[in-house]
Amino acid sequence: MGQMTLWGSSSSRVLRVHWALIELGLEYKSMPIGSRTGETETAEYGDLNPRRKIPTFQDGDLVLTESAAIVTYLAETYGTPERSLIPTVQPARAKYFEWLSFVSMELDATSLYVLRRHEGLQHIYGDAPAANKGAREYFDKMIKASVRDIADGHRFLLGEQFTGADICMTTIVDWAERYECPLPAEWLAYRERVRERPSYAAAMAANQPPG
Repeated sequence: MGQMTLWGSSSSRVLRVHWALIELGLEYKSMPIGSRTGETETAEYGDLNPRRKIPTFQDGDLVLTESAAIVTYLAETYGTPERSLIPTVQPARAKYFEWLSFVSMELDATSLYVLRRHEGLQHIYGDAPAANKGAREYFDKMIKASVRDIADGHRFLLGEQFTGADICMTTIVDWAERYECPLPAEWLAYRERVRERPSYAAAMAANQPPG
């Protein structure tokens, strides 16, 4: 397409995009702006992303603003047999999208983002003890229910192939730990397997704000 640019830093969702870019060996420009710092309120950024959130990813004239969609776009557009982040055949491809939906909706939006808003950002969104309690209980139910899907001896969510779904799921496990959500041993062991990839450490470093 063209010059790739990633806007954002210090966010689990931005980390996902750094990680996918690094896994695929792609060159890109990083614009490490932060959420709620005023950096997303400029006219330039508003033209690029009217929602004024991060991440925003540019590939030539294409602009994408949802992390799971960006990871999948990169996987489908730039993956190779040697560096592939998405299955090309069924049923593995269907399972990829199932995991991506589960991560994005059941674990992120329905659970952890509630805690992010009403525990981490009370000064903006207000305190909501009942919502936080419900979010924690729902996360606990969903994360325990999904243990069976990884208790089959495989390294990753889709067997032995590391994919964008693993990128998104690992950020969820990290995020849940920061909010002190109990995590089954199977998910912690899974996270440690994924963390062994050099790309994880590289993405974590790339996601840091400028010092």
